[in-house]
Amino acid sequence: MSIVELLWIVSIVILLVVTAVVAFLLNMILKTATTIDVVVADIWTNGKMVAANTIQIPLLRETNRLAGGILNTALKINAGAAAIESHAQGCPGCPRCVVQH
Repeated sequence: MSIVELLWIVSIVILLVVTAVVAFLLNMILKTATTIDVVVADIWTNGKMVAANTIQIPLLRETNRLAGGILNTALKINAGAAAIESHAQGCPGCPRCVVQH
């Protein structure tokens, strides 16, 4: 075997090793890029949901204001019902109440 043939064989072996290393590295880059793409898509989706929820904040303030009004009215109704119940327990159709009203 001549020196030229030996150099060709060594060159081909080096070429195969370098090709295998490059293929491995490119495969790792592809896997990393795919993972990044999935994570970015999740971030984008969650960001859109946060934005949609943020838009609703002014509506929630109005809802809270209305709910507070409903609560105040409900408390007044409850107090009135308690007063009626208290009077009804001590008043078996009292004539004073009938005559006064």
